[in-house]
Amino acid sequence: MGKADFLSPKAIANRIKSKGLQKLRWYCQMCQKQCRDENGFKCHCMSESHQRQLLLASEDPNKFMDYFSDEFKNEFLELLRRRFGTKRVHNNIVYNEYISDREHIHMNSTQWETLTDFTKWLGREGFCKVDETPKGWYVQYIDRDPETIRLQEEQARRKKQELDDEERSAKFIEEQVRRGRDSKETEETPVFTELIRESEEEKVAFNLGASSSVAGPSKPSSSLGASALKAAASATKRKEPSSGSDFRSEKKKKSALEEIKEMEEKRKMKQSVKTDYWLQPNIVVKVVTKRLGEKYHKKKAVVMEVRDRYGAVVKMVDSGDKLKLDQNHVETVIPAPGKRVMILNGPHRDTEAVLEGIDEKHFSASLTLDSGQQRGKRVDIAYEDFSKLA
Repeated sequence: MGKADFLSPKAIANRIKSKGLQKLRWYCQMCQKQCRDENGFKCHCMSESHQRQLLLASEDPNKFMDYFSDEFKNEFLELLRRRFGTKRVHNNIVYNEYISDREHIHMNSTQWETLTDFTKWLGREGFCKVDETPKGWYVQYIDRDPETIRLQEEQARRKKQELDDEERSAKFIEEQVRRGRDSKETEETPVFTELIRESEEEKVAFNLGASSSVAGPSKPSSSLGASALKAAASATKRKEPSSGSDFRSEKKKKSALEEIKEMEEKRKMKQSVKTDYWLQPNIVVKVVTKRLGEKYHKKKAVVMEVRDRYGAVVKMVDSGDKLKLDQNHVETVIPAPGKRVMILNGPHRDTEAVLEGIDEKHFSASLTLDSGQQRGKRVDIAYEDFSKLA
């Protein structure tokens, strides 16, 4: 029977089959010959060329098997490194891409009988991280390139240095704050005295200019001022011990305006004393605790709700996650000049202000009050007593 014509359907089918992949059991690695069926493989095994290759391999069979095994391992790992990098991937996906090349080293010529055995061997030798799941075996390439290892070590060293610098600066700020608090506690508290008049008919006048002192008797204010000063001088000379009790007994009842002023002064005195709680809603804080992991450490959040004065429900700015934290786990945030802030402690507590400038030497900032009765007043507040408004 003659050979089929080049354009005949049989010849075209044979050429299509020869281009595609065939069954692995009909491939001869020694001769690099792929057969399409069992009969063709049998004829190839009986050929003279195949017999010569077998005689050559019989002299040192381990040498050929080791060579094929190394080639298979190197090409498989190279494909895994270039195609998937250090990602975790199913071993069968990598193998299917590997065998798509017709010139690849076939597994039946290596020391491994199955892909599972080869995957386990990669894990034992440390080339990859392997793990078994209900869906099969997964591999993850371990990059041992010296340049990659050097870059990773340099990145880790740089990150550690940044953390050390931040911790060092945080400790320095805490030490300065502690010294500031100690110095404030040692300061003497001011003593306020009450102004008391000896008689209700006496009038108090003040000489504000030199012209009033040389003016004639036609100006009653100068004469009244002189008499008031003489009376005050005589009172200081007497200094009778019983005068305090006499003044208290002769006091008239306080007017409504005086009572309101006294209550306002007491309220300011209470506010001037710092408290150990400072959390307020709608302020921006920074998470400083490391217990929540690197995901939340040194990240900013907004206080949504304050609970029991010392706890708060915060919402992370980046991820939007809500957390319940103690005030010891967060710290205040200092914005850029010109931004609005909330004063959290001291005599101006619960007052909104605008940040004008920062004094790094004294760990304080200059604020302009933007609400309350003293609106427009400029005050100096410590870092820990104000925070950025959300």
